[in-house]
Amino acid sequence: MKLAALVTLAVVCAVLFVPVHAVIPVKGADCNDWNAKTFWFEPWGSSGVHKGIDVFAPSGTPVLSATGGLVLYTGEIARGGKVVAILGPKWRLHYYAHLDEISPDTSGWLTQGESIGTVGSTGNAINKPAHLHYSVMSLLPYPWLFSTETQGWKKMFYLDPAAQFSRCVSG
Repeated sequence: MKLAALVTLAVVCAVLFVPVHAVIPVKGADCNDWNAKTFWFEPWGSSGVHKGIDVFAPSGTPVLSATGGLVLYTGEIARGGKVVAILGPKWRLHYYAHLDEISPDTSGWLTQGESIGTVGSTGNAINKPAHLHYSVMSLLPYPWLFSTETQGWKKMFYLDPAAQFSRCVSG
């Protein structure tokens, strides 16, 4: 039993050190297809603060898995519409919302760049331009990210998605 616990702990810790080299999750999109200032923007509807970025593209454009990972959820929720949640490296949850369609084979383990659906305007994005809402949440808190902003304690868990794309980070 002790050996199993040590192996489990070793695996849990090892995943923290897996590098994250995320790709922009909308096919053909580049670093200019979202407004970087919308991460943690307020006021933002009933959620109060916008905890991700919106990547704009024509409806039906393929949405790709930004990292490899385990699909934890596919389905519909009120605000997000059709959504997919994937657990990726460093125990980070990648959340894709407002999808027009979810690929039927989106389950189990996905590799980076695999199609998970298409850009849409479902959920609270109905009657708005088609886009992908993309959020990255850490299951482990980053206490140094805490702030006194609105919902600032949640910043310990929500990471700036654009910072995951090394080709969009300057300097």
